[in-house]
Amino acid sequence: MSGDDHFLKPARVALACTCIIFALSSFCALIVFKPEILALKKIESHWQSPDTLSIPNTTEGRLISYGRELIRHTSVYLGPKGKVMSTSNGMNCQNCHLEAGTKFFGNNYSAVASTYPKLRDRSGTIESIEKRVNDCIERSLNGKAIANDSKEMRAFVAYIRWVGKDVDKKVSPFGSGIKSPMNMNRPADSVKGKMVYQKHCQRCHGKKAEGEWTTNGLEWKYPPLVGENSFNIGAGLYRLSRFAGYVKANMPNDLATYEKPVLSDEEAWDVSAYIVSLPRPSKDISKDWPEISKKPNDHPFGPYTDQFSETQHKYGPFIGMKKSK
Repeated sequence: MSGDDHFLKPARVALACTCIIFALSSFCALIVFKPEILALKKIESHWQSPDTLSIPNTTEGRLISYGRELIRHTSVYLGPKGKVMSTSNGMNCQNCHLEAGTKFFGNNYSAVASTYPKLRDRSGTIESIEKRVNDCIERSLNGKAIANDSKEMRAFVAYIRWVGKDVDKKVSPFGSGIKSPMNMNRPADSVKGKMVYQKHCQRCHGKKAEGEWTTNGLEWKYPPLVGENSFNIGAGLYRLSRFAGYVKANMPNDLATYEKPVLSDEEAWDVSAYIVSLPRPSKDISKDWPEISKKPNDHPFGPYTDQFSETQHKYGPFIGMKKSK
């Protein structure tokens, strides 16, 4: 070791120690004054429903299981030939709320128990879970409301609460509801949509979108997308963004997932335009959206607070309209 090294090495060590101390003190200052610097980036993970094997063999557990059975096979109990009553069109809740309301971005029930009762702009009132269930029966199943104190309603509510039991109050987990595709700068095209339907959809739903009954004739294996047995004009899926988001993440049902969709955004919009252009049951919706300014962009019935036509509100383009509710 040279004489210079003899004197420089301790100096280098001292300088290194000084730098380390300075860095540590700066880091500690960040912890004190800017703790968010240390926060890990939140990663949105899949919501998962509880395991059905965890449903207890108790009075409440049996009610939950009955509710699940009603969601999966609604028509067997409440359809045209229902065991309990005849109050719906033959469709099952599961036809819209996939996998008994548990599928990721499959219109699941994860956020129902955590967010209800809540104010809904469509009715302008604070709604209970019972009211929401009857909305689906009257609109998506084109049926008649059932009594809030009936065994069937109590079972529906018990199951829906069970599905969302692990979700914190006022939280809507990632994967709940329906995620709309990116807006287009043109109207959705029902003619193009018919071609998409013929390529991807008619093998299940039929050449004329008439659906297919199960062999027992009590419920639909593939629900009809047209006519008296389909959802009516008051259903949420009659809104184009809702239907497009639903099919983009889930259809064809045996192939598509949210992570690996089969349809492009444009195909999803166009095939949805074709479906909602088909004849279906009417419904008195004169009391919907009492505050007109809160109508969503794709609600296809006026009046509106803007200058856009009913046709544009139904098929788009929605770019340039007020933000959808």
